[in-house]
Amino acid sequence: QVQLVESGGGLVQPGGSLRLSCAASRSRYAIYAMGWYRQAPGKQRELVATVTRDGATTYGDFVKGRFTISRDNAANTVYLHMNNLVPEDTAAYYCNIRPYIGSEYWGQGTQVTVSS
Repeated sequence: QVQLVESGGGLVQPGGSLRLSCAASRSRYAIYAMGWYRQAPGKQRELVATVTRDGATTYGDFVKGRFTISRDNAANTVYLHMNNLVPEDTAAYYCNIRPYIGSEYWGQGTQVTVSS
């Protein structure tokens, strides 16, 4: 059973920064893509950022250069560095992995709250 351990969420003031991390373990197959999605109350889950094994990245339109995603393939860990956070970034952030073979997996979510 694949296990995803997320960390790094919390409360931050507007303009502040946070770093999220997600470590995947027990994946039978190599992981093609790792990423983050978010969901605010009353809204649909949306893409934040993904990164493939060879380093290709995709970002949601709202990111606008504020976030950077990276991964450590040897450790099966993905990071999301978030800068210049605004209240609209408040949401539950979910880690997602897609192995080369089989189904994708989701983490349990970590809350990010941007408030003064």
